[in-house]
Amino acid sequence: MADETPDPAFRYEVSGADAAGVRRIVEATDFFTPAEVDVAVELVEERLARGDASGYHFVLADEDGRTVGYACYGPIACTVGSYDLFWIAVDPAVQGRGCGRRLLVEAEWLIARAGGRHIYIETSNRPQYVPTRGFYTACGYELAAVLPDFYNTGDDKVIYRKRLDVQPQPGE
Repeated sequence: MADETPDPAFRYEVSGADAAGVRRIVEATDFFTPAEVDVAVELVEERLARGDASGYHFVLADEDGRTVGYACYGPIACTVGSYDLFWIAVDPAVQGRGCGRRLLVEAEWLIARAGGRHIYIETSNRPQYVPTRGFYTACGYELAAVLPDFYNTGDDKVIYRKRLDVQPQPGE
């Protein structure tokens, strides 16, 4: 019999403790530079300081009183209905159990509910990101663009896009 793992509980507002939790998760993935980790934490701090005016929205996944994953998204300035998914990260200790997919689906639903029509996700073409790019493709994202040598020589920016055709039901 397979070990049943409960779905994480989602929450949508960050707290002061979340800066450390996000740092822990992003560092544990071993994908990001110290500067990139600092940016992830800065978005939490910006949300805490400015609330909705920051343009950063969060879905945090908690399990047994501990944050195990999160997604950060926001509207793209000067567009109608386009959103960026800035970050999605899951603690390596719980990866492979569907937490990332559930976080992404929840963020997509919230974006659609807010009037979003498109979601854009940027990532690297470095070999370590092959599973990440596969995850986005498996979740229905299409390759929209590749910007050569964007992050560094030989490190292209890969942009994925998903059109949100499902609109929330009235009253949701």
